[in-house]
Order: sequence, then structure tokens, then C-alpha cells
Amino acid sequence: MRPPARAMLKATGLTDDDLDKPLIGIANTWTEVTPCNFHLRRLAQKVKEGIRARGGTPIEFNTIAVSDGITMGTQGMRGSLVSREVIADSIELMVQSHLFDGLVAIVGCDKTIPGAAMAMARLDLPSVLFYGGSIAPGQWRGQSVTIQDVFEAVGAHSAGRMTDDELCSLENRACPGAGACGGQFTANTMAMAFSVMGLSPIGLSEVPALDPRKDHAAFRCGEIVMKNLQDQITSRHFLTPDAFRNAIVAVCATGGSTNAVLHLLALAREANVPLPIELFDRIAAEVPLIADLKPFGRYMATDLEREGGVALVCRKLFAAGMLVDAPTVIGRTLKEEADEVKERPGQDVVLNIAKPLKSRGAFAILKGDLAPDGCVLKLSGKDIQRFEGPARVFDSEQDTFAACQEGRIQPGDVVVIRYMGPKGAPGMPEMLAVTAALIGAGLGDSVALLTDGRFSGATHGLCIGHIAPEAHVGGPIALLRDGDRITIDVPARRLNVDADLESRRMYWNAPKPRFERGVFGKYIREVGSAAQGASTQPDFDT
Repeated sequence: MRPPARAMLKATGLTDDDLDKPLIGIANTWTEVTPCNFHLRRLAQKVKEGIRARGGTPIEFNTIAVSDGITMGTQGMRGSLVSREVIADSIELMVQSHLFDGLVAIVGCDKTIPGAAMAMARLDLPSVLFYGGSIAPGQWRGQSVTIQDVFEAVGAHSAGRMTDDELCSLENRACPGAGACGGQFTANTMAMAFSVMGLSPIGLSEVPALDPRKDHAAFRCGEIVMKNLQDQITSRHFLTPDAFRNAIVAVCATGGSTNAVLHLLALAREANVPLPIELFDRIAAEVPLIADLKPFGRYMATDLEREGGVALVCRKLFAAGMLVDAPTVIGRTLKEEADEVKERPGQDVVLNIAKPLKSRGAFAILKGDLAPDGCVLKLSGKDIQRFEGPARVFDSEQDTFAACQEGRIQPGDVVVIRYMGPKGAPGMPEMLAVTAALIGAGLGDSVALLTDGRFSGATHGLCIGHIAPEAHVGGPIALLRDGDRITIDVPARRLNVDADLESRRMYWNAPKPRFERGVFGKYIREVGSAAQGASTQPDFDT
């Protein structure tokens, strides 16, 4: 009996009957700052109804959410990856402090999804991760468009290939309402990964944001968490080595965001599951690309959902023996979910393994002179196996973007953007503004881009990110100079440079941290390498 606590809870409208039931926290990442999360208030009400219908008492609280798309190309983008840690910390603090019996996390924008999953791994309670769903495609000149098209239009406008009026017209039509960015970008990639892992309910999370079916999906999530509470099935029940492998397979097969490498490494760290970065490369080399999704393909997340969604992808992969059966939060196994899907004859969003779009998956892990601890090359949209050219070195994204806008980047260049790593930027900002500008300027097939920062899920082109060690801690990328000959060798998995970097090390001085106090200062002191997920958690016990 805790009469003072009960008295305070009764002031919020709860009754004795409510307080006699299990208390289920609802971590709602709703915010007005981004369309990805704008509709989550409504969904939270439906989740509450599902919890009450099964004998629980829901208690809602909020987290922050930093929009990648809105902050992209600005200093605000430093906060994106940092927010993943803050989201995980805030959910952990609320649930631990208020002794909730279970948890439903309602997520939308990129970092809310892995952040909530990381908290679920720490808490190990009966939990459901519910994704708010994809935005509908915009329509412009008879074509379906996404925010990716707007970023690339900026480059086309600067190159004189698009007028002011055309750019404004596209801007006004690209995002027609609430929901997360519509291609197989980071949000949809991570939502799929966590559905395949079993943390998120297949067939419910992927319903588009404003689809009338989404309210029922939210209600079902409330019911599911209560069933798992009754059966005492907790989050770590799903976070097995097989589940992580399944998630990587699904990401590779669908051309998913390279951010999946970062987030799955971080989640594995929270769940005490060993996950070497080399495993991503081994899986990607075995798994073909079978989903024709943007940013490199033709279709949107809404098209995939209409044709069978995650379950259809899993069905194709099970048929080829590429997935391992595992439990899911909804109560059926992953194989059972896949077996239930009905495939429409003639659909071409997800292809058969025997006739894939490409013979290997979404990315490769390279090492070499410039990345002793590894880096991530996105392969989905390009068949380039080798690229060699002179380095064009920049110490900020803004300087690189200006060089692109002014026509100072030439075909054959290897553009290097450094001091963008977890500690250096800090926060490992995404380079979509630069990559989109290069593509818009017609340089997407003739220029390579390297960074110790990240790339958006909407990025395509010859791009290598997550270079580790990062420049800020003296990684080899810090020692590059303009004109150094860089070689990208995909078959050999090597990223090398023809230069005596070590002879330059005596002239290199570690930069002063950009921040020494506040959230960024704390993050710089605590964050680890991108090769380990840019996590602020220490190593787990082995």
C-alpha cells in the first residue's frame, strides 16, 4: 500500500479500480515538429482502448523526436543520432521510475524507432514496438514523389535544370500528410527490421499512417501487450542471435538504409548479443536484392504494404532458406506470419529469389588503409566494383555543399567529408544534402563520396560512410590531403589510399571538442565508435 502515490495518481483521474490493474506505459514519440510523428496522438488513444479492453490501465508519456529531414544540412542534424540515446534513456527512466508492468512504444521518425527498441532491451518487460506507418506518396506531374525528390531537386535547381517555380511546386506536393518518409529509407528499414525480429507486430506496424485500418492496428497493439503480460513474454525473448541475423537478411534483401548497421549494432549491445560488424558483410554477400523500392527502385513503402508487406518479403526469403523461424510479439512465429500472406499474381514489388534485381544485398563492409575498423558502402543502386580518383577533402558538410553548388566538384573526384563522426561532429550527421546535390547536378554516377559521418536512407550513389576510426580521434581519414589517390575495391572489400599517411601524423593535432558542456559535451565523452554502433553503452560482459 502506497497511499501518497495513489493519491497523486487519483489526481490525474485514475480510480481505485484503475490502480488495481496492471499499469502499462505508453511511450508516445508524438510531436508537431515532423509529419513522421504528427499523427501518433490519435494512435495512442486507440492503443489505450486496447489495453483497457484486456484489463490494463494505460499511462501515456512523451519522448523527444529530432527530424532528420528537417534538420538535414544544418547544424541541427548533429542532434539526430544523439536523440536516439536520449529517447532510450527517457523511456528507461520513466518506466523504471514509475514501475510500469509493461510498455507500448509508438514510434515514427528515424531515431525514435531504434531508441525505443534499445529501451525495450534494457527494461526487458512485456512490450510492443508500434510503428506509426509511412506517409502516402506525393503526386507531381503524374509521378509519385517523396522527400528524396525534393533534396535532389535542389541540386538540379543549382545546375540550372529546374526553375524556381518548378522547385516550389514539387516542394508543395512531395509530402501530402502525416507519416514517415515513404521509401525504404531509415524509418521503414528499421520498422521492417524490428518486425522481422519479432519486437513489432507484422501486418500492423506497416499499415500506412493515415490508412483507416491504422486505428484498429493500434487497438490490437494494446491487446497484444496485455496478452504478453499475462504470459510473461518479455522483449529479450525476441532479441536472439537468430533474430538479429534475420533482421540483417531482410534489410539486405530490400535495399535498406545503411543506418541499419549502426542501429542493430547498438541494439545488440543493449541486449548483450555479440554482433560483429563483419557479419553484415557476410550476410549481404549471400542475400540477393529482391524488393524494387526507393531510393534506387520504383516503388514506395505503401506499395509494398499493399502487396503483402514484410510478410511477403519473409515468404520469399523462407522459400530460399535464408531466414530462421523465430517467435514474434503477436504470438505466431515468423514462418507462420509469412505463410499466411496472399501474393497477388503479377505483382513486381517483391521478386522471387531466383530472379532478383541484384545478386547481392544492400551494402558491403570495407576495411583498408582508410578504415582499419570498417566502413559501410551502400550498393543497392550501383554496380560499380572499383573506383579510383583524387581526393577532394573537406572538413565540413557546408563547405562540401557549397563546392558542389559552385561547380567545383568534377567527374572522377573522391569527395571526402571528415570530422563528421560520432565525436567529431558530434552526432554523425547524415550527408543527404550533399549526395542529393551531386545527383541533382548529374554527378551521381561519376563521383564517390567518403565520410566518417552517415548517409540518409534516401541516399543513393557511390557513397561510403561510418569510416572508423573517425577523424576526431586520429583515424587515417584525418591525414588525407587533396590529390591523394583513393581506391575503392568492392570485390576485395578494401578502401585504400596511395599516400604515406603515417609520415603526416606528427603534424596532426587532435581538434578541440566542438562542445564541452551540455548534452553534446556528454555525448562526445561517452560515445563509442561507429563500428560498434556509436553507442554510449559500455562493453557487455563476455
